[in-house]
Amino acid sequence: MSNERRQLDKDIHFFWDDLNLAQKFSVAELQRFGYDLLFVRHIANGSLAVLCSGSKMAAIDIEGQINTEPRVTIRH
Repeated sequence: MSNERRQLDKDIHFFWDDLNLAQKFSVAELQRFGYDLLFVRHIANGSLAVLCSGSKMAAIDIEGQINTEPRVTIRH
């Protein structure tokens, strides 16, 4: 039986170590506005933190820049 990471029940602490300092500050800022960290996607030039608040999504790049209209495909 295969346990995929995305099937596990996770909280922010599971992904926190995958973020750099700039991303952690940006995640904390978005949390003030009701966003929750969904996952961290590892990409060629670093990692991308993906958050949501209701139907709104946001992504934070390796430099800590927040994108409130990301092009992120989420698997169900």
